[in-house]
Amino acid sequence: MKIYNTLTRQKEELKPIHDKKVGLYCCGPTVYNYAHIGNLRSFLFEDFLRRTLEFNDYDVNQVMNITDVGHLTSDSDEGEDKMEKGAKREGKTVWEIAEHYTTAFFDDIDALNIKRATHYPKATDHIEEMIRLVQRIEANGYTYQAGGNVYFDTGKMEDYGKLTGGTVETRHSASPEHTRIDVDPNKKHPHDFVLWFTESKHGNQDMQWESPWGKGFPGWHLECSAMSMKYLGKQFDIHCGGIDHVPVHHTNEIAQTEAATGKKPWVKYWMHGEFLLVGSGGKMAKSGDNFVILQTLRDRGFDALDYRYFCMQAHYRKELKFSWEGLEAAKTARRRLHDRANVGTCHDTSGKDAINRVSGDYMQKFNTAINDDLNIPQSLSITWELVDDTSVPNEEKMATLSKFDEVLGLKLGEKEVHDTPKEIEELIEQRDTARLKKDWATSDTLRKEIEDAGWIVEDKNDGGTIVKPK
Repeated sequence: MKIYNTLTRQKEELKPIHDKKVGLYCCGPTVYNYAHIGNLRSFLFEDFLRRTLEFNDYDVNQVMNITDVGHLTSDSDEGEDKMEKGAKREGKTVWEIAEHYTTAFFDDIDALNIKRATHYPKATDHIEEMIRLVQRIEANGYTYQAGGNVYFDTGKMEDYGKLTGGTVETRHSASPEHTRIDVDPNKKHPHDFVLWFTESKHGNQDMQWESPWGKGFPGWHLECSAMSMKYLGKQFDIHCGGIDHVPVHHTNEIAQTEAATGKKPWVKYWMHGEFLLVGSGGKMAKSGDNFVILQTLRDRGFDALDYRYFCMQAHYRKELKFSWEGLEAAKTARRRLHDRANVGTCHDTSGKDAINRVSGDYMQKFNTAINDDLNIPQSLSITWELVDDTSVPNEEKMATLSKFDEVLGLKLGEKEVHDTPKEIEELIEQRDTARLKKDWATSDTLRKEIEDAGWIVEDKNDGGTIVKPK
């Protein structure tokens, strides 16, 4: 299995530290708002990675953090805490905001059929680990205090910025939209960053903890280092995230962790997913006016798996432009694939017998694709090739598709369940009531309204109604 390593800027054969066990860390959501579909594209890429590793018989210990403190609106330690910002926006406490949007995040990934990680540590549950990490960095001589805060001194790290593929100054000046670096007069060097904030900088924080440096809260980069080491050890195999994490967040994670432990490399393989683009080509962001969430898609008649299929059509290291027309095409293709897969027989071909009946030729093609840096678009093309191949016996085809779906995650072996928009559900309820009253005129009017909205109506003998997208 080969994966692209951002650290070395080349494809490399995966060689885990511990043979068939893989430690995988993925940067998770900051739970001050709903995850937008650009965020979800990153989580889908990581799901395909997890599934491909397991398809290759690796035992995966996946950790994804939940950021519920310390993530400021600027990556350079300036601006408002995003959790505090969310609380003010909705008139709730930061704790209420965190709980609500954490639940929403899990609802979204479940709908997308993203496998749950082994661990979902919350930043606020690991403050002690973060404090101890800062103390180790401090003891090793990589910190200084200024303006009431504890800073990491990047000038003492000779290979600081190695993840960017050049000097940090060159990469930052070339890609300001990726870095969001602002000037902090307390810093010795422009790219120094805060390990621990105190009241002197953000005295109005609701979330604060006692520390050796004063009451305050951790810098954003700190949590990933502390929690990954707790659950995966001082060195592990793969760290994932969005491409925008490379210049600042992941660069700073590497610096602080290697300063604390003295072990290099901290992580063997770094993998990054590209942006989802919208409109005239800008990346999707909560700070912009192009913020689309999964529920928006569902309200417009799309299933979450339609978006999963949409993302499968582009390689994770390629930018993907979102459009409603493109999503509509993905919806049509996915449902056609589901129908063509003759899913009713998939459950009868599980276990060892199914493995014996899979198509060796197609399995080889599929394995080659997914093991070439997660070439999911190619694996999808191979899936369609198999579906359309009339020379493959049906039983063999079903068994092979069932194996493919362990990676694709399209639920090809399950009965189709459609996400029905709330307004359609209300029309169905009104029509069911009209039918029970034998008000056929109203029933017919409501049927037409539902069909005009793009749904097929099927009446049940018990008076109920089934609808499915046209």
